[in-house]
Amino acid sequence: MVETILTIRPAQSLDREGIWRLLAPVLKAGETYALPRTWGRRQALAYWMAVEHRVYVAETKTGQIVGTFYVQDNQKGGGQHVANAGFVAAPGYGAGTQMGTYALKEAQALGYRGMQFNFVVSTNLRAIALWKHLGFRVVGTLPGAFNHPEQGYVDALVMWKELLPVTSQPSVQPAE
Repeated sequence: MVETILTIRPAQSLDREGIWRLLAPVLKAGETYALPRTWGRRQALAYWMAVEHRVYVAETKTGQIVGTFYVQDNQKGGGQHVANAGFVAAPGYGAGTQMGTYALKEAQALGYRGMQFNFVVSTNLRAIALWKHLGFRVVGTLPGAFNHPEQGYVDALVMWKELLPVTSQPSVQPAE
């Protein structure tokens, strides 16, 4: 792998075709995302570019989009202080590491206290190695939660990285 210096920036409407070129083979393979393999361009882009997603692209000096990711609240309400993200990268550019590092800094700047990946397919060894390299740890295993097209039912991992110290709330003592 040759690591290329990439520009990471917020996605624009004109980036949709470049994003689709990255998403299409990943969805078709069905090995890493729990999304329908039958989704076409419209469904995939509607999901990826959803209003609640802050979407970014990684591009080469020539403007070729070689990666994309989004950051969003992991949950609503009481869980919205934790970020969640999704990533897709073309091989050979080192985009995953650069996007992951950028996403963590962006999440901190947005005030998130942690980042959680809810469903990392256990056979996605490159992603797991990358997230561990960036300081994530496995905090849970969902046995047989993903139906891999080649390997059958495999585990999914829940991965976590603290971004800001969690301040504990004083416990409420019951009235006597």
